[in-house]
Amino acid sequence: MGSKQITQETFDDAVQENITEFEMDPEEAVREAVQQFESQGVDLSNIVKAVRPPASENGQRQKHQILLTLDALGRAVAEQDLAELPGHLSSLAAQCKEQLAFRCLAGRHGAYAAVLSACRLAAGDRGLLLQALGALAALLDGQPDLLEAAGQELVLRSLRERRGDAEVALAALRCARHTCLRHERNRQALVRAGILPLLTGAILQHGGSADVVRAAASALRVMTFDDDIRVPFGHAHDHARMIVLEHDGLRVLIEAAKAFTDNSGVLSELCATLARLSVRNEFCQEIVDLGGLNLMVTLLADCMEHPDVVRQVLGAIRALAGNDDVKDAIVDAGATELIVLALRQHLGNPQVCEQGCAALCMLALRKPHNCGVIVRGGGALAALQAMRAHPREVAVQKQACMLIRNLVSRSRDLSQP
Repeated sequence: MGSKQITQETFDDAVQENITEFEMDPEEAVREAVQQFESQGVDLSNIVKAVRPPASENGQRQKHQILLTLDALGRAVAEQDLAELPGHLSSLAAQCKEQLAFRCLAGRHGAYAAVLSACRLAAGDRGLLLQALGALAALLDGQPDLLEAAGQELVLRSLRERRGDAEVALAALRCARHTCLRHERNRQALVRAGILPLLTGAILQHGGSADVVRAAASALRVMTFDDDIRVPFGHAHDHARMIVLEHDGLRVLIEAAKAFTDNSGVLSELCATLARLSVRNEFCQEIVDLGGLNLMVTLLADCMEHPDVVRQVLGAIRALAGNDDVKDAIVDAGATELIVLALRQHLGNPQVCEQGCAALCMLALRKPHNCGVIVRGGGALAALQAMRAHPREVAVQKQACMLIRNLVSRSRDLSQP
């Protein structure tokens, strides 16, 4: 059963009651209201936990600050006041970025329509369009249901008609990513409308911009997710296949990486996307042939101090190892030693331990020679240490057990003390 929900008005009334009836100060009133509702199992993640200004003298309720900003934006849009729009859009975007509750409150009060109208008014003004798209991206973060056909067309048009403008492309890419995360209908609609070549095209067009490359790679990766629990099945595999076969996605990503050899953030993003595209044997082999494996091994060696990067690279190696021939290439490249080193160095990080054990598990599967390399390199001991370090982490325990099983299933001599 899901958590209980309340409206913003119900929460605000409870806070006001604490102030007027129990003479609490505002901060205490908010804390008391939060404790009261959470003790009843109410989900407050979408509720603004702040004191609303007191009612005016005529008894009219006052509004939260973000709604006042939204009202001002609505008036500027209605009056087509281009001089006032930038300030209101900037203010709305800043408040939306503060927390999900602000975005939800604005979304429930017509913010999407107001911002979309502002985008239309800004069509001929690059600076204003940038601010409008920025506000739209901030609003859509965590609220993909707000997007509809007109918004989809705006995102596509911005990427298509202003493809040479890196800043506009970046803002549109962020909108695309937010609208497709955990939303299969939006993903399928945008793919049908032709967003995939626009995403790979953005990487090619702006290959020198770290921000654009990261955003485009992230958007491509989201297109391969199957994370919307509202649909029985998604098109994740089909989208991955289209990116690779129809839009040369593997080559685009690996070539882009060559411009950022000293930027671990971009390389990590590209590796994570390559992992999502490794859905067929031939795709895994193509990544190796294009130099993707060397990229991953180098990145793992150079960024061993950064657990987030290490986790992404281990996940990519795990995906590549789905191809039996590529397993040998990974071992020959010296990746097993680096994986064991990563496990030892980040033993306290359950995500790194999970991905490290999973990568070794894949390398050991059906490969007795690799099993010997892993055991001699300390892989089995590292897996046991990970199990001891994280006894309550189911994913770590599972992957470590599967690794041990694969190590001994075809190499019985390795099971001896």
